[in-house]
Amino acid sequence: MNNQTIVSLVPSLTELLFDLGLGDQVVGRTRFCIHPENDVESVPIIGGTKNPRIDKIRSIKPDLIIANHEENRKEDVEELQKDFEVMVTEISTIEEALFGIHQIGKRCDVEGPANELIDAIQREFDKKPDEPTLSVAYLIWKSPWMTVGSDTYVHSVLSEWNMANVFGNERRYPKVSLEQMNSLHPDVILLSSEPFPFVEKHIQEISEACPNSSVLLVDGEWFSWYGSRMLTSFKKLNAFRRAIS
Repeated sequence: MNNQTIVSLVPSLTELLFDLGLGDQVVGRTRFCIHPENDVESVPIIGGTKNPRIDKIRSIKPDLIIANHEENRKEDVEELQKDFEVMVTEISTIEEALFGIHQIGKRCDVEGPANELIDAIQREFDKKPDEPTLSVAYLIWKSPWMTVGSDTYVHSVLSEWNMANVFGNERRYPKVSLEQMNSLHPDVILLSSEPFPFVEKHIQEISEACPNSSVLLVDGEWFSWYGSRMLTSFKKLNAFRRAIS
């Protein structure tokens, strides 16, 4: 269907829509949809990922709403499905992320650009350095400390770059303690820039509790943004993985 209007409730996929040449059709986004920075500014904000303005979306009357099983609440999706077509993506692995690009490309009549993007991402993925496995803890929140379990996209990325998640026996986003993390002796503790904005001052606190681990700040987008950002993220990850070996 050409010239369809689209509301995106998923930041990573909003960027994907623009990169597939569909930016002119995006008529609504969340306040977390910040990429591509200059282009999204003209798209109306319809709330957040967890609290979209259903009334505002109804007033826009989009042909398609793009959502995600993890990013968006089930009750919001079900309410929107009463009146609109909602494509709900499920992405917890790199493979599922690539399939998501294919799905959107097919639905929005841009299969050619979608397949070209998938091929480019796959080529960068195939350049992964074959470095020795490092044990890693990946923190996403403070007060309480939170990490990632095995059924997350972040875990999939870590695994593919030979970074073994020390909390890989957990699911979703478990709360942990620094004492618990220290007992697992991770080689490296990664502090993500999102959703909690870890900065330099947090390195000392964690280093004191986990003295045998290296503590590093990392760009959370490398590990958690799927869609077209995978291409630049995988390039960055390839360089990062060589640097920390």
